[in-house]
Amino acid sequence: MDFQIDMIEDKVEFFEASDLKTLEKKINEQIEVNKAILLSVHSVSHQMQFDENGRPYYSAVVHFKAKK
Repeated sequence: MDFQIDMIEDKVEFFEASDLKTLEKKINEQIEVNKAILLSVHSVSHQMQFDENGRPYYSAVVHFKAKK
């Protein structure tokens, strides 16, 4: 059996929440998890929309890259 380990160089993750505080908490928790596999934040993109009931809905995309 052949076993090979490759480094993760890029990783994109998506987050969503009904308020900014929760969205920020989710992103910060994942940043800590990704530090363990030597990934750091490369870029963040976020949006806010209103749902059908008029409540705000927040989403974000975080691009993690390997530390060099």
